[in-house]
Amino acid sequence: MTETERTLTITQQSDPRGALVVRVDGELDHHTAPELRHTLAETSFSADTPVIMDLSGLEYCDSTGLTVLITSYHLATAADTTLSIVGLNPDLTRVFKIAGIDLVIPLHATVDEVLDRTQA
Repeated sequence: MTETERTLTITQQSDPRGALVVRVDGELDHHTAPELRHTLAETSFSADTPVIMDLSGLEYCDSTGLTVLITSYHLATAADTTLSIVGLNPDLTRVFKIAGIDLVIPLHATVDEVLDRTQA
């Protein structure tokens, strides 16, 4: 894959249960991270809306991508809301745990898992 073939797709949708779900598909690296950084900077984080980063379609994430995710955690915290990550494949789960991301941002299997916990 050449650098021009690297793609990142970001979609946002409001879940009927009150969360903002940001789905990230593709490769999150130093070439594509600015796109996610820009999207998150334009996102309105609010105290009554938990944010869920759905990374089930993420194939690759380098340290630049991890930095953008930590930045999103800080944006959520500043807005007095929560941020969760869902859907990581086993390889990325390992990377996130080695980097200690799981100690800062909760990792879950699915959006439903997060919302079931917050609604309980």
